[in-house]
Amino acid sequence: MSAYSTILVGTDGSSSSFLAVEKAAGLAAATGATLLLASAYHPMPEKERLSAADRLGDLAYKVQGSTPAEDALRAARERAVAAGAKDIDQVAVEGDAVDVIAKIASERGADLVVVGNRGLNSLAGRLLGSVPANLSHRSPCDVLIVHTTDGK
Repeated sequence: MSAYSTILVGTDGSSSSFLAVEKAAGLAAATGATLLLASAYHPMPEKERLSAADRLGDLAYKVQGSTPAEDALRAARERAVAAGAKDIDQVAVEGDAVDVIAKIASERGADLVVVGNRGLNSLAGRLLGSVPANLSHRSPCDVLIVHTTDGK
């Protein structure tokens, strides 16, 4: 079996997802793989955006053009570089996390998808399904579920 050449890791900007990014970056560094950072998002409705801009007043110009997904990807990239990854790409795609990650993995020919385990043991995860559990069934490639929570 050959080494992984493209490793995709999903991030939502949470501390749990950043632990998965660090693990994926370490694997990418060790194997010389390209690390692809991905973030799924849902756009804020226009009414909410305008309301947020009104509340921010003069600060609105500072956040215009920056989305939470882009912010998460920038922070994830910093962590990936610190963990030794060299060849890093990033993408933000509108949609639900499982759909987006599976689609990107397929389109970009990822050999491995890495996600954190957050949600696997939660009530909502058991009732609705979690990203890691659902992705393990839908991914077109291997999935590594990184233990990122302390189980409490």
